[in-house]
Amino acid sequence: MTADEALAAAEHAVDLSGSDPARALALARTVLTTLAALPASCREATGVAGCGHCEAEAVAHRALAVAARELGDLPFAEERLRRAVRIALSAGLPHRAAQARLSLVHVRTELGHPEQALAVAADAEPGLTPAEVGKLGVHRAVALARLGRYREAVDHCDRAVPVLGGDVRFLAGAMLNRGLARVFLGEFGAAEADLSRCAELARDAGLEHVLALAEGNLPFLAARRGDLPAAFSAYRRAESILVGYPERLATVRCDLAEALVGAHLPGEARVLLEMAVPELAAAGAGTALAEALLLLARVELRTGDPRRARESAELAARELAAQGRTVLLPVADEIILRTRLALDPPSPGLPAAMLSCADALDAAGHGDTSAALRLTAAEVSLRLGDRPSAEEQLALLARSGRGVVALQATALRRSLAGDRKGAFAAVLAGLAEVGAGTRTFEDPVVRAHAARAGEPLAGFGLALAMRTGRGRAVLAWAERWRAVTGGVGRPLAPGLAALRAALGESVLVEFVRHEGDLAAVVVTGDRVTLRRLGPFPAVAEATVRLRYGLRRTHLLDGSAPEPGAEAAELERLLFGSLRDRLGDRPLVVVPTGTLHTLPWPLLPMNADRPVTVAASAAAWLAGWRVPAVRDGRETAVPVAVAGPGLRYARAEARMVGECHPGTERVAARRAEVMAALERADVAHLAAHGMFSPRSPLLSSIDLDDGPLMAYDLLRLRTPPALVVLSACDAGMAHAPADGAPLGLAGTFLSLGTRCVVASLVPVRDEETLTLMTAFHGALAAGAPPAAALAVASGKTGVAGFVCFGCGDRPVTTAPEDPAPGAVSR
Repeated sequence: MTADEALAAAEHAVDLSGSDPARALALARTVLTTLAALPASCREATGVAGCGHCEAEAVAHRALAVAARELGDLPFAEERLRRAVRIALSAGLPHRAAQARLSLVHVRTELGHPEQALAVAADAEPGLTPAEVGKLGVHRAVALARLGRYREAVDHCDRAVPVLGGDVRFLAGAMLNRGLARVFLGEFGAAEADLSRCAELARDAGLEHVLALAEGNLPFLAARRGDLPAAFSAYRRAESILVGYPERLATVRCDLAEALVGAHLPGEARVLLEMAVPELAAAGAGTALAEALLLLARVELRTGDPRRARESAELAARELAAQGRTVLLPVADEIILRTRLALDPPSPGLPAAMLSCADALDAAGHGDTSAALRLTAAEVSLRLGDRPSAEEQLALLARSGRGVVALQATALRRSLAGDRKGAFAAVLAGLAEVGAGTRTFEDPVVRAHAARAGEPLAGFGLALAMRTGRGRAVLAWAERWRAVTGGVGRPLAPGLAALRAALGESVLVEFVRHEGDLAAVVVTGDRVTLRRLGPFPAVAEATVRLRYGLRRTHLLDGSAPEPGAEAAELERLLFGSLRDRLGDRPLVVVPTGTLHTLPWPLLPMNADRPVTVAASAAAWLAGWRVPAVRDGRETAVPVAVAGPGLRYARAEARMVGECHPGTERVAARRAEVMAALERADVAHLAAHGMFSPRSPLLSSIDLDDGPLMAYDLLRLRTPPALVVLSACDAGMAHAPADGAPLGLAGTFLSLGTRCVVASLVPVRDEETLTLMTAFHGALAAGAPPAAALAVASGKTGVAGFVCFGCGDRPVTTAPEDPAPGAVSR
């Protein structure tokens, strides 16, 4: 092989690296093997200016590096590029050295050294042609974006595009990098245009992995836009496309996770990050790994895992320090300090450490994080008895104008001064500000997590209300917070007169938590009563034991504990001091925390009693006002769906048709089911269900063509008034904040469904059919859903299903002269 032939082959390998990196890798190795086999007299000694074989060798090493970079082996790519630079410089080939440095810019960025990458770019630029300077700008944009300099990244891509000519690979890269920078800048329309153009160029040129990257960044764009159903759908596509590129897929997961954190979905973000971190570590992708670890630490803390959060934050801090990225180090320190507070009693030195970290956060430009940490430091100082230090920080924050944090500091200062009225006013103003922010989110899951920023403020307002000892005050403040988390936005409590009128003979019990204790507000037609019930942990533990026993019983486990004893104990803890107010009247329950997972009808006092579980008193009242059928209809339009894998699903669907003439049987496919849910007044879905406690949007119902996810339901605009989820665990909920139970049932209710009947535990197929037959029979006879479920449970002895929302009004499903058994298909 002559020098010219070797050089041509090496350059061809560089060109191939974008479309076929494996083939490029093989070709570059062939060139190097051939060169190594040549006699010394043919290869020339290094140091001979313009040596043809040395030039081919330098280009071949660069080809190896670029191909390896595409395949995710960053350390190998760096080693080969540095070798290419050394060979080119020794042979007196400055242009080839500059080309190798051009490629090194991107690799150094991904290895965790974006500042160094920019220095490499500055060294490379003098030796490059104008077109190559354009390529360098594309790589510089990646480093700048990693440093948060998104506008500069866009500018470099803008300058690169006109000089790239017909180099489709770099032109597509420019579109990709500019599109991502524009996502961070909030320029979503322009970002989408860039990513679409990138995909078009890559598709036409056969650049499969670039096409995959363009597709892979669509979920990130959709999530940043707030379109979570589109984000998850796009992610599923990207996941299948990027199977062969683990490092690229890990990057896509991290980008989507960051967007999900911005959308206040820490559980979903954690699932993605726990998959991405090992892949990034294996690839040696230092920059992305440090950022992923830092983000993982934050979501672990937010999802109640401070020990793991501390480990992740400490790893992130070490990576960031090694990379010289000091601007993010205070963020890691802040997380570590918060884990200390979560894991151990506060020590005397903790407030000082927090304030020192807050100063560092301010210097690094993280002002909001700093303000929140200063508030925590003030609260810790109060717990430690250092009131002067606390008041100093509270005064500073109150003057800062930093939104909710400033108002919370104001409320705490006024309370310390004995000004309860002024403290209430500050809390109300803070909740109004939180509510104004959450109203921008249509998605109930995002809204609930976004509202958590105001949870400490709401807790302080509830504490002030509890000090009054008045049930009305406690109900009003609890409902104000639930209104914010539930999407009303404004912190409004329902009118007591309207609530009493709607309740009629029913009684409402709203549970609240205060400083580790449980209390209940009881609302009847003539009184509002506040009762303190005792420690909440005891109630939470009894709830878990009851659900455990019930699950084991339903699964026919002979060693299962008898749930009856746990149910009686829970009834004592929850209602022992309330029985005088309840009698045998229908019951509306507003739970808190773990109580969202309690099968309330199982309590002995609720045998044969209609029980409805609501997210708030206001939500129940709103549901009470929702019509059972759509405008222009006299009777409800029912649909029934039989999912796969259940022995009695088809029998259930037939039974629904027999009870409600005119029922439409719908094929168990996602598109058909979604369309049916838009037009139906009553929907019965008999299928397997799966509840995802860490990420409720990933809860699902099995259909013939795959799972119907909770996030798919967010597309519904006119959901049914009544939904029956005859699926195991479909009623389970995770409540990141009171007033916002999240899961399949919670998603339907948040979209406007009046009532959902669903199970909180697995129930055997044949027992479900028996229960549902009795339930739909009572429903067709005119009983409201809650009463129909009570009748069905009493007749069949099948427990585990609960009526959520407002189940206190009947649903008319039969015309006056129905044709018996008529079922349209």
